[in-house]
Amino acid sequence: MSELRFDGRVAIVTGAGGNPSMGRAHALLLASRGAKVVVNDIGKVKEVPGYAGSASADAVVAEIRAAGGKAVADTNDISSEAGANALIRTAIDAFGGVDILVNNAAICMLVPLDEMTSRDYQRHIDVNLMGAVWTSRAAWPHMKAKGYGRIVNIGSGGFAGTAYLSAYGASKGGLFSLTRTLAAEGKDLGIKANTVHPHAFTRMLEAQHHESSSLFKEATANQQPELVSPLVAFLAHQDCPVNGETINSGSGRVWRTYISETPGFTDRSHTAETIAERWDEVMNTDGSRIAGINGFDAVAGWDLKPYKPAQG
Repeated sequence: MSELRFDGRVAIVTGAGGNPSMGRAHALLLASRGAKVVVNDIGKVKEVPGYAGSASADAVVAEIRAAGGKAVADTNDISSEAGANALIRTAIDAFGGVDILVNNAAICMLVPLDEMTSRDYQRHIDVNLMGAVWTSRAAWPHMKAKGYGRIVNIGSGGFAGTAYLSAYGASKGGLFSLTRTLAAEGKDLGIKANTVHPHAFTRMLEAQHHESSSLFKEATANQQPELVSPLVAFLAHQDCPVNGETINSGSGRVWRTYISETPGFTDRSHTAETIAERWDEVMNTDGSRIAGINGFDAVAGWDLKPYKPAQG
């Protein structure tokens, strides 16, 4: 098939200044395919001890320009609404709009639940979840007016729950749900949103694992960030065939994640004892179906009363 190009498209990639970094790899690939790229990064993450490597939006922009591409740097902090608005303004001022938003910026601390500080917990939510909320909200009116947009949220398999990653997992679980909502609301507006769960060696992983660990060795040997970028580019392209999906990528493998529901049982007179007796039916996965698969279309049949907040 012909090469998937992004000529004339404007792409924003958050958290794209690190090295090693998935964001950097995504920005470089999109630029090499013709996209005008806004490289966003605040620089060194002082709040997260152990993050190694450099982080410079300007450095990545220099790489892109040296290769003949077009890019500008942005250092706004997307964990605040004002910072996200400023980021979108950078794209509009530099390139006249925004077509693609890759929400890649994230932090992660490996800390037991009862040892995580309140500030660190909030920081995870502010960056990993609210950052994507604020940037998506800021980009939405521009995509809506154009009748076109692609949002790729970089999630994590940690959304399913992992020890010592309560804050990170909770934020990525919220991102999973956010993507589904963006997809549902954008469906008739020409806007598609999907999630990527990456398996890649980054500063985040480097800060969490000893070099002697099997995971560290596997990641450095086989999980280069560049192996995730083709999936990001595919989902960011105008020909992307899916909406609201979660696709995984790592070590050259690409696969899908979805939530399913078991058939369970129905008994309107059931009691707690009934559930105990029929628990195997609740847990049996035979005949399971994808959860919420019809959610995008269900709204059409609802008699909705959306809340209208007071102005001023």
